[in-house]
Amino acid sequence: MTNNPEGGTRRAVLRRIAAAAAAAAAAPLIGSAASADRVGAAAWETLIDASFASRATLEASWNYLYPWGSDHNGTARMYASPTDDNHLYLSPGGVLNIKASRIDWDEGSSSKDPYLPIRYHSAAIHGKRQVLVNDRYPNYEIRGEFQAPSSPGTWPAFWITGANSWPPESDILEFKGDSRNWFNTYDGAWDNTLVPVSSPGSWHEYRIWMTKTSGTDVQIHYYLDGTWKAAHTGSNFVGKPMNVIVNLQMEGSSGGSGPGGDTYFKARNVYVGRTDNG
Repeated sequence: MTNNPEGGTRRAVLRRIAAAAAAAAAAPLIGSAASADRVGAAAWETLIDASFASRATLEASWNYLYPWGSDHNGTARMYASPTDDNHLYLSPGGVLNIKASRIDWDEGSSSKDPYLPIRYHSAAIHGKRQVLVNDRYPNYEIRGEFQAPSSPGTWPAFWITGANSWPPESDILEFKGDSRNWFNTYDGAWDNTLVPVSSPGSWHEYRIWMTKTSGTDVQIHYYLDGTWKAAHTGSNFVGKPMNVIVNLQMEGSSGGSGPGGDTYFKARNVYVGRTDNG
């Protein structure tokens, strides 16, 4: 959907765009920085905003599970659906809750590499609107506020990944069993920036500003609680649609012995917007 904010809301959006462009210009870049004048002149389009107010608004903007199904690279299998809210539910104030629960029966192994045994039931969602950087949509802002688990064996994530190919990938939030967030970019090789987070289980905002820098490449600026942390180059990101995903995976890269009880990952104010040069 297109958002044409008025009054204070419009001014706030334009301030955020200008601030992002200014940060990009000030940060240590690889390639050319976004122009504040060019970004400020473009129309702004909101793709996902305030989508956890109700089950209806959730389902208007998001699909259940991963784009490819219920399994991925850990020991949790995703079970959320329109009729199953045991592992994905909403609470007042527009908060999305994902719960991973240990199971005590044999459910086989994950269908995805590295084919780990399924030990948990959990949940994932992915956006109905995709991210696609090109000449018409050269800049994207993606952000959200999260309460993330960080104990050994827990693996929450907020990320974008190629819809038709891998790479590309950008991990905006990823904890792997400790209190460091992994800001990652994958374009055939990994670029990783690890940032310690004070109390990951409290609310923090994780954000990227992604801008087209050439006919093939993008620059991704990573932010924690409004503070710039890193700039990565994403080679060959341009022209490749990407899915936006929120999920709670378990074990795998976060350690092989996860918690015996329930684990919670909470999200609110998840937002995706872009400039439109149309």
